[in-house]
Amino acid sequence: MELFFELLFEIFGELLLQLLLELLFELGLRSLHQPFKKTPNPLHGGIGYALFGAMAGATSLWWFPNLFIGSHAGRIANLIVTPILSGVAMAALGAWRRRRDQRLILLDRFAYAFIFAMAMALVRLRFGGA
Repeated sequence: MELFFELLFEIFGELLLQLLLELLFELGLRSLHQPFKKTPNPLHGGIGYALFGAMAGATSLWWFPNLFIGSHAGRIANLIVTPILSGVAMAALGAWRRRRDQRLILLDRFAYAFIFAMAMALVRLRFGGA
């Protein structure tokens, strides 16, 4: 039972870190989005968010060089669960903004938030310390 709570806490830590960085990127992108009226290309947006996610993962390793999750199985579970939860959270934020008639960016959709979080998680998994 203790292992379960430890794993849950570790995954929650990774999710919280990814959500925080996604929200910061979204705030920055939202401010840059206003001057441009052109509809973004979905392919370019996906590639861009993958790159932003990888950069966020690399940046997060400066602050937190060791992974929050100790076990290999927990890290693999985190690689699956955290991007999904992050995508759901950002899609919910996008729905909330849509109801308030606020301008949406691609990160307000599940797929793009998932891409961002997956790229971040992959970089942290590959280059993070134990």
